[in-house]
Amino acid sequence: MTTDTLHDLPRRAVGHTGLQLSPMGFGTVKLGRNQGVKYPTGFELPDDRTALNLLAEAQALGINLLDTAPAYGSSELRLGTLLRGQRQQWLICSKVGEEFTDGESSYCYTPEHIRMSVERSLLRLNTDVIDLMLLHSDGNDVDNIQRYGSLQVLNELKQQGKLRATGISSKTVEGGLLALQHSDCAMVTLNLNQQDEQPVIDYAASHDKGILIKKALASGHICLQPGQDPVQASFELIFARPGVTSVIIGTLNAEHLRHNVAVMASVLQLPKSVID
Repeated sequence: MTTDTLHDLPRRAVGHTGLQLSPMGFGTVKLGRNQGVKYPTGFELPDDRTALNLLAEAQALGINLLDTAPAYGSSELRLGTLLRGQRQQWLICSKVGEEFTDGESSYCYTPEHIRMSVERSLLRLNTDVIDLMLLHSDGNDVDNIQRYGSLQVLNELKQQGKLRATGISSKTVEGGLLALQHSDCAMVTLNLNQQDEQPVIDYAASHDKGILIKKALASGHICLQPGQDPVQASFELIFARPGVTSVIIGTLNAEHLRHNVAVMASVLQLPKSVID
């Protein structure tokens, strides 16, 4: 496999937003945060050259979606620097609601905080518009939507041209379903160990909404029988769901990234010229 033959990955629409996503997105939490994460082993944050090389590799592989958040430490700020001169080549998904300070998360969903967070993300990312903005769940999805009107605030910012699409990174089926009634997309967990948010994916498929998949490999904790490829098994599960738009994969290892894309291309039965 060579990266110069993987640039024709198909694009998948996020409802009627006009966004066309690659079926895999690149998660950037490891560019900005290595505290309080759930990966099996620790890691050092990459320097700028390493990060730029990873982004270039992802782009060469056909990936056009970057996933970030204020809760990902310095991820947004670093992307704002790393993407100078190439912002138009990427779609960026960020989030509001969760903050990560001094090694701990805190949450706030008031209209004032959401507006502040979006303006801050625009500054950090050095951009005039963020393609997809999600509520970052603390587990109280329905309450956060209904009590604070958080999705309404995001939709108002969308109408102002600061966002292109809105949604939720949910932790509950009820929250995901409610959010999809009032927004464009939901990010849900789906992997070999956890499949309880399947009703949200089904709703999205039948109502022309977007679905992003997080924790597809259970943050590196997927284990199968010897000789079985956990990436293959995971992607077969995920891409069998017609409602899935894109799966978010985060890694600091270019070889792992290439393997993930090659397996995905095989599972999706893309033309041989794309996966060789």
